Amino acid sequence: MSPDEKENRNPTIHKRIEDREITPEELDDSVVDEFDCREIFDLIRSINDPEHPLSLEELNVVEERLIEVDNKRNSIDVMFTPTIPHCSMATLIGLCIRVQLLRTLPPRFKVSVKISPGTHATEEAINKQLADKERVAAALENKHLIKVINECICKSN
Repeated sequence: MSPDEKENRNPTIHKRIEDREITPEELDDSVVDEFDCREIFDLIRSINDPEHPLSLEELNVVEERLIEVDNKRNSIDVMFTPTIPHCSMATLIGLCIRVQLLRTLPPRFKVSVKISPGTHATEEAINKQLADKERVAAALENKHLIKVINECICKSN
């Protein structure tokens, strides 16, 4: 397959959900406001897919229902669903989600990013890569890879 060929040439495009209305309380920095699944979803929904000029939300790769937030334990778990079972971009998509959350959330949070069970041929291997801090750090030192990640994330902002 050439670099210009897409693995999933005709992805299903889903409608974006309405933007969340920000309340005056949320704008008040003196009010302690816990994170919720919707806030995390809003941080990652507009990340651009590396293969298509579409967001992860539009491709249904990320969904609010697949996010768990535990403020007491300072943990955030995100599951994502590649568009096809043999998606070669799955690790890159997971890295984009992880980097976006690491860059935007307070450092107290432990972030876990995994492929939804049964949705990818090599989900176990990819989940292991995404959970390995040293492998993620090494990947982020790769100039080409971080450029691609930044492009996917920057297009979302």
